[in-house]
Amino acid sequence: MRILLSNDDGYLAPGLQHLHDALASLGEITVVAPEQDRSGASNSLTLDRPLSVRRALNGFYFVNGTPTDCVHLAVTGFLDDLPDIIVSGINLGANMGDDTIYSGTVAAATEGYLLGIPAIAVSLASKAGAHFETAARVAADMVRRFQGGGSRTPWLLNVNVPDVGYAELGPTEVTRLGKRHKAEPVIKTVSPRGETVYWVGAAGPAADSGTGTDFCAVAANRVSVTPLQIDLTHFDEQVAVHAWLNGTVRAPAANPASGAR
Repeated sequence: MRILLSNDDGYLAPGLQHLHDALASLGEITVVAPEQDRSGASNSLTLDRPLSVRRALNGFYFVNGTPTDCVHLAVTGFLDDLPDIIVSGINLGANMGDDTIYSGTVAAATEGYLLGIPAIAVSLASKAGAHFETAARVAADMVRRFQGGGSRTPWLLNVNVPDVGYAELGPTEVTRLGKRHKAEPVIKTVSPRGETVYWVGAAGPAADSGTGTDFCAVAANRVSVTPLQIDLTHFDEQVAVHAWLNGTVRAPAANPASGAR
C-alpha cells in the first residue's frame, strides 16, 4: 500500500512524525509537507511563482508552498506512482464545524480527494498536544480498515480525536459538522514602527454542538469521523433564487454589518 502524508503545521511538526511512525509498518510512506506552518491556508494553490521540493535529513520532502500545493505536486507529477490513500495531519488543534473551511489540514486531504484518491484529515482536538500517539493510533486503525476494503468511491473523512489516552476513548462516532458562532473581533495593536496592525481574532465558541455533531462527539471523548463533500450548491435555495431572478419575489435585505452596498 502506498501512503502519502502531508499536513499544514510544517514538515517538522511533531504530529506528522507521530503519524509517520504509526503508519510505517502499513505500507510505503512518502511525506510531502509544507516548509513552514501554513495553518489556515485553506485550499489555496500557489500560482504566482514556481515551487521547489527538497528532502530533509529525516527523509521527508518539503515544499515552499501550501498544503494543497504539496498534495497537488505529489499526485500530478512528483511521485512515480499514485498513492492508494492520503492522510493529512496530525493537526495540533481541532478542525470541527466551520474550521474545515479554513483548515490547511483538511485542504491537503481535499486535494487528494479531488484527484480521485481516498483521503483522511486527522486532528488532535486540543492545543495542549498531550496525546499525539492516540491520534496516530486512530489513524493507523483507519488505514488498516482501508487495507481490508475501502469504499467503491473515494471518501474524504475529517477525523477529530480527543486529546486523551487511547484507552480513555469512547466508541467512534460518525458525525456531521457542527457550527461556531462568528469569530472574535480582530485585535488592534501598534507595531514597533508605530503602525496600526491587526491580528485575526480567535474562532468563536460552538453554536451548534448538539447530538450528532463533531463537537458533541469530541466532548464525550469519542473520535469524530465526518464524511465531507465538495459540492457547495445550496439546493434548498434554488427555487427561491429562481423566483427572485424572475421578479416574483424581492431579494433579501442586505446585512448592514456586511458592508454590502
